[in-house]
Amino acid sequence: MLNLDAHIKPAPRQLLPADFKVTTWEALQPYFEELKERKIDSLEDLNHWLRDISELEAVIGEDACWRQVNMTRDTTDKSLEEAFAYFCMEIQPKLQPYADALNRKMLESPFVDQLDKKQFFPYLRSVRKQVKLFQEKNIPLQAELSVMAQQYGAIAGKMTIELDGKEYTLQQAAKFLESSNRELRESVFTKTGKRRLEDKEALDNLYSQLVQKRHHVAVNAGFDNYRDYKFEELGRFEYAKEDCFQFHEAVRQHIVPLVKKSLERQQAKLGLEHMRPWDTDAEPAGQEPLSPFETGAELTDKTIECFNKLHPYFADCIRVMKEMQRLDLESRKGKAPGGYNCPMPETGVPFIFMNAAGQMKDLTTMVHEGGHAVHSFLSHHLPLTAFKEYPSEIAEVASMSMELFTMDHWDIFFRDEADLKRAKLQQLERAINIFPWIATIDKFQHWIYEHPQHSVAERTQAWNDIQQMFSTEIVDWSGFETIRENAWQRQLHLFEVPFYYIEYGIAQLGAIAMWKQYRENPAQALENYMNALSLGYTKTLHELYEAAGIKFDFSPAYVKELADFVQEEIEHILAS
Repeated sequence: MLNLDAHIKPAPRQLLPADFKVTTWEALQPYFEELKERKIDSLEDLNHWLRDISELEAVIGEDACWRQVNMTRDTTDKSLEEAFAYFCMEIQPKLQPYADALNRKMLESPFVDQLDKKQFFPYLRSVRKQVKLFQEKNIPLQAELSVMAQQYGAIAGKMTIELDGKEYTLQQAAKFLESSNRELRESVFTKTGKRRLEDKEALDNLYSQLVQKRHHVAVNAGFDNYRDYKFEELGRFEYAKEDCFQFHEAVRQHIVPLVKKSLERQQAKLGLEHMRPWDTDAEPAGQEPLSPFETGAELTDKTIECFNKLHPYFADCIRVMKEMQRLDLESRKGKAPGGYNCPMPETGVPFIFMNAAGQMKDLTTMVHEGGHAVHSFLSHHLPLTAFKEYPSEIAEVASMSMELFTMDHWDIFFRDEADLKRAKLQQLERAINIFPWIATIDKFQHWIYEHPQHSVAERTQAWNDIQQMFSTEIVDWSGFETIRENAWQRQLHLFEVPFYYIEYGIAQLGAIAMWKQYRENPAQALENYMNALSLGYTKTLHELYEAAGIKFDFSPAYVKELADFVQEEIEHILAS
């Protein structure tokens, strides 16, 4: 039975003093030295040693998380940026050789084969991978990459536009693209696009430097390119680049036609002869954009109420986060773009960061990150920090499934039946429409790192060619080609977490399968969902999906099956 108490009590420290805080490497080093030199004379010794490593990892990991959270909450505070950079440049590089030494010590122990093979298999597989990839000469490069990648948030966080004498972040301005006023939409789209182009050269230069440095890391580790290196580093043990290519083709064949249907419905709804890029999210004349909430506090409270209807435990998780002030939801100037759930490995209560501006997509982001948060809570009981470091392919199932599960209770956000119907329709269309963008970003990354010496002009051409592969050709971009050919710069993953994007596609399929299961048997689906998330990474991806009652599969046939299911649901809503 699962322990469904969201009021987590961190385990008492056994290795570190209760008041120990991460300050300098010199304060940490003695603990690493002791672990490195400690004798392991029995299986009990090995388990005790692993628990102590886990504690050390949790304390350091949570400190690193807070440095990132604080920096992204206020990109204008140089002291916060310096604290993050200090960790990346002065602490992380010095602990990496010790982490490698501890990995090797464990693998060389005669007692490692006596560990529970079922529980430890994914962990030991990951450790062997880390040992294989470790290169001393990559340590300074990886430290530099960590700092460089955060420059994207600093650049993007300063982007604002002015409208009617008022300044808006680009996240806040996006809500006007849903307006029924076409002139306003075009004005906002143009201003936003031009503002992004002001930093085009800076972002081009930053990305080129990141690509070169990443390629250097890969070559140092004995790989031909960074793509092949990153697949290993990400622990993609259960699929290969060829599977990604198959996914791209499945999206082109089976999803793009459905997206075309969606855009044609939008065009008909607006009564337009030609669709322009500022029309895709718009509402027709006389219809206001969906407004599920006004403030971050309202979003929090309504999410708790919505989650409570789905399962009381889910509500308790968000309620505890609210009590512990681990929510920063509203957009503001100087705040980094995007949204995330940051697990806190020692205290167990995560932090949700996002840029809400009262839009429908903000509701989706909140329940998405709420799904990640529930995953953090459910897996916190596992004895080792490493068991809680589950791969994105299951982490995103947790979040994307929550988007679909909660739809039955969105009357909390939309009292009007017509608005509720519109919201559900938007969510289901988004579940399909997101696939071409995922395939575009992923295919683009494959090209980037297969051609690391490319020029900016070659990169632009590759982006244009790949966009065209997944285009419906419904939207007329004439006159705005420069904005379109630089659209990749909006995607922070390219800068901050390379190759982390295909997971959204794989997991969206998993989430649709979970929702299909939920439609057939809600109680069983939620039980399977929670059981799978509570396993952390003590099972392989195939086993985790199986525990959730679904398949780990992104073949063309399965893509078509699930897409057709969503399309049927969309048509049912349209007919109601």
